[in-house]
Formats: sequence, C-alpha cells, structure tokens
Amino acid sequence: MRPWIIISLCLAVPLAGADCPEPSAATRAEMSRLAVQVQQWDQAYHERGQSLVADDIYDQARLRLQHWQQCTGQQTPPHHLPAGRQLHPVAQTGLDKLHTAEQARQWISQRQQQQLWIQPKVDGVAVTLEYHQGRLARAISRGDGVHGQDWTDHARRIPAIPQLWPEPLDTVLQGELYWRLDQHIQQRDGGVGARGRIAGLMNRQRIDDTDLSGIGLFVWDWPNGPEAMDARLELLTRAGLDTARYTLLVDNYKTAETQHQYWYSQPLPFATDGVVLRQSQRPPASQWQASTPHWAVAWKHPAQAALTRVEAVQFSIGRSGRVTPVLQLEPVQLDDRRITRTSLGSLRRWQELDVLPGDLVSVQLSSQAIPQLQQVISRSDSRQRPATPDPGRYHPLSCWTLTEGCREQFLARLSWLSSRKGLDLPGIGPGTWTCLADSGELHGLLDWLDRRSLPSHCGSQLAQQLSSAQQRSFARWLQALGMPATGQAALPGRWDDLAIRSRSEWQQQPGIGPTRARQLVDFFQHPEVRKLQEQLATAKVEGF
Repeated sequence: MRPWIIISLCLAVPLAGADCPEPSAATRAEMSRLAVQVQQWDQAYHERGQSLVADDIYDQARLRLQHWQQCTGQQTPPHHLPAGRQLHPVAQTGLDKLHTAEQARQWISQRQQQQLWIQPKVDGVAVTLEYHQGRLARAISRGDGVHGQDWTDHARRIPAIPQLWPEPLDTVLQGELYWRLDQHIQQRDGGVGARGRIAGLMNRQRIDDTDLSGIGLFVWDWPNGPEAMDARLELLTRAGLDTARYTLLVDNYKTAETQHQYWYSQPLPFATDGVVLRQSQRPPASQWQASTPHWAVAWKHPAQAALTRVEAVQFSIGRSGRVTPVLQLEPVQLDDRRITRTSLGSLRRWQELDVLPGDLVSVQLSSQAIPQLQQVISRSDSRQRPATPDPGRYHPLSCWTLTEGCREQFLARLSWLSSRKGLDLPGIGPGTWTCLADSGELHGLLDWLDRRSLPSHCGSQLAQQLSSAQQRSFARWLQALGMPATGQAALPGRWDDLAIRSRSEWQQQPGIGPTRARQLVDFFQHPEVRKLQEQLATAKVEGF
C-alpha cells in the first residue's frame, strides 16, 4: 500500500547502516528536490489516483529521504489527506520490510514458539470493510492508517466485496482491492501498473460496470475475528472469501523460502510485491496502531527497479566508431547484481533524456539482466555537461592506429580481432591489448604480428598465444579486420581479387545492395586497411 509507507531503517536495503551524507549544500539541495518530488507523487496518488512512479522507486525514495531527515534531525512533514476522511474502526498497521533471505531467517527464528503463516503481499490498495449487524456499513481507504477516504458507494457495487456477512455481527475486515490478472507471474511480468489502476478506479466519481468485475478482494486480516488463525480462515471461507487458499502454515524458514519463491515465479491472479509473514497470535484490535507491528512483516520480492545517483557521464567508442554515453552510478543492488553503470545506447537518447551527474535516476534489469535507465527522478541544480566526443570524427574506417583521441576505438578493434568472432585467440582479451598499448608496444593494429618478444608482464606465454593468429584462415582474418558483412556473397580466397571489385560487381552478389557495396569498396581501398594487408602479406598469412 502506497500511502505514507513506514519503512524500518534497521531492516531496509541498501541504506541499512549507511553513513550519513556530508551536510553539504549539494546534499541539502538534493534532499529538498526529493522531498518535493515525493510530495507530488503522494498528491497525485491520493487526489487523482495516479501512480506516477514504480512502487519500488517510491519506497526507495521514501527510504532515502527518511534516512537524510534522520541524519539532519529534520521532522517528516505530516501526510496530506483529502477532505472528507473517515476514522478507521481499527487502525491499519504498516509493515516492516525484509529484503534479504537472512533477514527473513532471523525474523522466523525469533518466533520459534509462535505459529506462523505466510500470505502473498497482494499489490493493490488497502481497504477497511465495516459490517453492522452483518451488513456492509462502510468501506474506508487506508489513508494514514487512522483516517481514510469513504469508499462505501463504490464498495456497494463491487461484486467481490460481500455485502452481507453470514451472521448478523458487527465486525471489521482489512484487505486489499486488486486488479484481476490472468496467469500473472511476478518474476516475469512485474507490477504491470496494477496498483495504480485500482487506485485510479477507486478515486473516480463512478466506476463503469465493465471495470467492477475486474476488481478482486483479498482479506488479509480480521482484527476482531477469532483469536486463532485457522479458526479465522474457516469462517472467512464460509463467507465466500479465498483468504485460506493463500494463507499457509509455515513450519520453518525453508518452508517460507520455498513459498516465497513459488509465489514469485508461478502464476497468480494478482500482482504481488512480496509475501507477508504473520503470527497467529496478535494483540486485541483495540491496541492496534498505524505503525509497524511486531506480529507481521513483509518479505519483499527482489526489487525490479532501483533508485541511484549519476556520478559521471562517460563516453565509449566502439569498433565501428559508434559513440555511446555510459552513466557511472552510485552502486546499487538489483536482484543479485551490483549495478555501477548503464549504457544509454546513443548520443541522441542521452540528449533527449538530459541526464547529467548529480541527477537521481531509476534503473532496472532487462530480460537479459542488462541494467537499463528507467527514468530521471530529479535533476541536480548544477547542470554541468561533460565534454562530448565529436561523433563526426569516428566511423567504421577511423582509428586504425593509436593516435590522439583514438585509444578507445583502437583498443575496441583489437578486442574484436582476438575475440571468438574474430581470430579466436585463447587467453587474449581487452586486458592484454591495454597492457601492450600502455607498454608502448603498439602503434598500429598489427604491430604485434612480427614481434619475437613481448613484455612478460602482459602475459608469460603471450608471444606463443599470438603466434597462432598466422594459422587462421583468410575468411577469419577478413572478419577480424572488420570487413563489412557480405551475407551470401561469394568470396574469392585472395585479397587482391576482392580489392579490385567495383561497386557494381559487389551488387551482383546475392544480398549486397548499394549501401553495402559502397562500404565494401571503401573498406578495401582505405589506405590504412591496405597497410594492414601489406603487413599480413609480409607475415605470409594465407590469402594476403
């Protein structure tokens, strides 16, 4: 539940035990910007039902802000609630957050004498349902846990909410309104905006009939129900609620871990952001407060997005001359990976995003576990742009030698040359070429080819490892040098036969169009490439 989530600093990751930042002007400015941003998110959520940011990022922004406020002795501002708020008959508690398996293990081990249960932490909006003489009397949003909005009119039209209790009792239920999903797998699908969709619906003046059937209810507690959990579950089932299906007994940590992973990786009818561990026994409802209780805790799923700061913007230049902005990040943990950098793909995207050092950003892992920038959360007051390489200087035929401004592309060419897609030289990688370049042994791309001795600190068997290059086939050498792709075109076995081909002759080959024909002619006629061919001919490499 989004509203004013109470996060325990002693359990939170990654700020647990973090040192307080230096009380600099930059830090104070960043804290002020983040406070404004969080306030805007809260206002949009409570007043318009709009979720403007992923829940993971919201929670982390809150945590970061609370950590700074604690360090500086500032008080958290009171939470804004819309007018017309209602008093909860029983306070809705918050939940401490566990982020690691070890934290969950410790929480369970401290309650060995307690009967423990596990539930999915359904990702929706929390609601209190109050029944008088067995009839639904009020429905109240969580709000700040003490007061919330009156949702009774909507609740009377939602099919998933029981309008009559099986017995004419005065009772209170606490649960989650969620958006029904089909075969939703949290690990694969993430939150899919389900929480924001429910919040938006409940904050409308009227919900369309077509949307009402899409709203589900998961009752996660019955404050004034029977004392024992199994008795509560039996009666909730009789009332037509499926709480028992998703509330399971936990014998030990291993059972909890298995269920935590199962609900993360297997289909469910709702989005989740973790599981809830509960004691069967808890204090009387009259003692509940809008704070984190000792009898229940949330064990979060791995965060799918992380909030971090941009420490620097650097630029890498690849073998083909492509200039790629790379963000150096304040280290952050995502799943089991420590993220310190992310590529923006192109100069154009970097310019569109306008992201600079000091900005707070959110990052996520792609399906290939590659860190990607999600969005800019807040921008630094100091907008200092780094020096940007001139993209016009770099192209597929630039930087064949180690000259000023060419180091990155030159080393990228060498890394490609020795890779599996090139000559496939075992034991030779980027570190080898960097060492040779730093030792002054390389100026041109093939200067190593005829060296009988090379610096031992770059590899004790280096000369032997490099010597195998001369036995590689002509076709492999063409690929290693970076010849443009030729597809299904027929390739003679000698350089001279390829070098004399005209554009029209290349275009006669299958799969070669005008652009590729021009690229091939430019490659074979380039002066630096011709020098490489001469070096290979001197070294008696086949085909040259």
